[in-house]
Amino acid sequence: MTEIRKYLDAHKQEMIDDLRELVAIRSVQGEMGIDFPFGKEPARALALMLKKCGKAGLIVENVNNYAGSADLNFTDPELAILTHLDVVPEGEGWDSDPYTLTEDGDKLVGRGAIDDKGPAVAALYAVKAVKELGIPLKKGVRLIFGTNEENGSADLAYYRKKRKLPPMVFTPDGEYPVINAEKGMLRVKFSTAWEHPWKIKAGTVINAVPSVCEIISEFDPKTGCGVEINADGSTAPIAEPTVNTEVIKGVSAHASTPKKGNNAITKFLASGTMPVKELKALNMLFPHGETDGTSCGLGFRDEISGRMTCVLSMLNTENGRLCGGIDIRFPLDRKKDEISEIICGKLREAGFEIDSCEGVEPHCTDENSPFVQALLRVYERVTGEKGECIAIGGGTYVHEIEGGVAFGAEFPDEDGRMHSPNEFITVESLVKNAEMMAEAIVEICG
Repeated sequence: MTEIRKYLDAHKQEMIDDLRELVAIRSVQGEMGIDFPFGKEPARALALMLKKCGKAGLIVENVNNYAGSADLNFTDPELAILTHLDVVPEGEGWDSDPYTLTEDGDKLVGRGAIDDKGPAVAALYAVKAVKELGIPLKKGVRLIFGTNEENGSADLAYYRKKRKLPPMVFTPDGEYPVINAEKGMLRVKFSTAWEHPWKIKAGTVINAVPSVCEIISEFDPKTGCGVEINADGSTAPIAEPTVNTEVIKGVSAHASTPKKGNNAITKFLASGTMPVKELKALNMLFPHGETDGTSCGLGFRDEISGRMTCVLSMLNTENGRLCGGIDIRFPLDRKKDEISEIICGKLREAGFEIDSCEGVEPHCTDENSPFVQALLRVYERVTGEKGECIAIGGGTYVHEIEGGVAFGAEFPDEDGRMHSPNEFITVESLVKNAEMMAEAIVEICG
């Protein structure tokens, strides 16, 4: 056992306690304020982490509550470890309070445990281990903590305008060994007039498979009566006013891995219980169980990144409109404009208006670069397993950073239920992530 691992084992409980404090903050994007670009709670999580870094003797900086950093010393950093402290909403289906870290055997359960508060704590203790063990470094290292990764990474864009990134950046926001290739991403929001007497409520974030779809009957404000739908799509009044809510349940999953979930929206559309033209059109484009967009004219794949994904992840009635959201992850050999033209064309043909269409091109870093090879050596040394590069559909925090890669936090065959109920990291994985990052610091900066 290395001295780094011995140090981390000795500080295991402190790591758990720090994670518990961070998980207790519901750092979901909130209302913007003058001093809180993404709401008060993400800023509160950032302040707590920077306070912990300061107590550890690191040099901290808060960049206007968009992001913060902690440097090991005054040397210009050669390496940055990039994590984020914001989380997706808790959603339904938890067996415990999402914002109380619950120990279930070796599992530490709570929102943000694996994405990305656990890895952020591991990064802090990696630097603390190097510092307190007195391991000499020739180059500087910086921890960067963001607050808006789950909602577009405007935090990182702002930080990069104010501060220069080190030449090498990795994020423990994905998987081991090393993620060097990521599919392109496109997020489309669309809408159409909705004149039917029902409310639809499904999906809270665009990058997650929705687990619940609610259909709520509305009342006629003039008669006080409710309405029901006939087989032909026409309506008839209900004699006795009632409130009727139908709940369709699915299984949540990250939008980059939709086959792990069960889409409650497409499940509802496929049921045919509301045979109106707008929903029929969506059912034709997004049949239940299809996750690659074939019915939308997509369905592409390549040899490196595999088959694309296309998820109808949001559907809500708002102010007389039916509003939807789609998350698409497309292969390395395709361009954003091509995918945009296809999906937007199909939606317009079906009678929908495009409200927004934003995305990024695919990302790929040379697997033979000295940086990537150094990380692969660390992985092999710590785990004893073969290190190799992998491609994913999820967009990690380094997607738009040239030369950036993801290094962790999930080990092969692990599933910490990222973006899902009962999200967790094991104690062993928390400690091993810190060990992996500390060894990477020594390998690259020593």
